[in-house]
Amino acid sequence: MNRELNDFERFVIENKGTERPNTGEYNDHFSPGRYVCKRCSAPLYSSEHKFESHCGWPAFDDEIPGAVERVPDADGRRTEIVCANCKAHLGHVFEGEYLTEKNLRHCVNSVSMIFESADAQGNYHKAE
Repeated sequence: MNRELNDFERFVIENKGTERPNTGEYNDHFSPGRYVCKRCSAPLYSSEHKFESHCGWPAFDDEIPGAVERVPDADGRRTEIVCANCKAHLGHVFEGEYLTEKNLRHCVNSVSMIFESADAQGNYHKAE
């Protein structure tokens, strides 16, 4: 079941918009846990793959296997990333920047995700 979205969330998630750089809730967020799709709650990224890229948006060098799909962007230059489950727009993926050993950067809108913290037993809890 999909979560109800506010106007800005719909602009980003459904209309492929973007947040302004350095304004997203998770840009400077580095707690242990995982990030799930704002619309459908499917797990997308683990905090162990998040890194500081200084690009203005949350950056990950890997996704949870099978969670993210890559599609050609309408601009013809970039590769869009969407939730594999509900096709919500997440952001874009970039290769060849050499920011991590994996040489990959998923540049994701904070508004497209919800963070769930991890406890010592590895259970996830929605952050309040």
